[in-house]
Amino acid sequence: MGATSGIGFCTAERFLSEGYTVGVAGRRSDKLQYFTEKYPERCYSAEIDITEDDAAERLHTLIEATGGMDVYLHVSGIGAQNQALAPEIEINTAKTNSVGFTRMITAAYNYFVSAGGGHIAAVSSIAGTKGLGAAPAYSATKRYQNIYIDSLAQLSAIRKLPIKFTDIRPGFVDTPLLKQGAYPMLMKAEHVATRIYKAVTSRKRRITIDWRYKILVLIWKSIPEYIWERLPVGRKK
Repeated sequence: MGATSGIGFCTAERFLSEGYTVGVAGRRSDKLQYFTEKYPERCYSAEIDITEDDAAERLHTLIEATGGMDVYLHVSGIGAQNQALAPEIEINTAKTNSVGFTRMITAAYNYFVSAGGGHIAAVSSIAGTKGLGAAPAYSATKRYQNIYIDSLAQLSAIRKLPIKFTDIRPGFVDTPLLKQGAYPMLMKAEHVATRIYKAVTSRKRRITIDWRYKILVLIWKSIPEYIWERLPVGRKK
């Protein structure tokens, strides 16, 4: 889900190139067509906007077309710097990263309950570690995603369901989302896609991409609140 740009596009390409049968979904029909024309025997597509009420129904249609689903990989998301705190930006981010995320993750979860098991993987972000003042809604919704996956993992264990979870937390990636500000150690989307592929195929429970960001997250967690609130993380150039 979210295969038509950035990390999602590169990750879909990686799985298809490795021989997997993949259902690709997103809002851009031209990108979906690229995949189905390049991999006509192993790729199925569906235009899905996760903020729309019919998104879960469209997902189930795609699942039927592919003959079932073993892994649901959620890469859809938006975000923007919003130091002016424009309400429409914050609300749209929440609609996609919280409401849309919940809509699709619950659809996948319920499918796996009925199917007798499966694997849900979601790309969140290290932005969920601490609140980034330059992008409040983005940071908050990524934290929401972290906790939601943790909660479903516990729920699955309580219900003794064979559903696996992978929370993928990349650092800053060189995509249009981060063109607005000064972010350190930008990674290429292709590099991140490779790490996602390895994390999903090995069923890692949680992964931070990459080692530099593991260190950065540890540092962030150790910074006292009164200091953190004064750090210009992600400020405009």
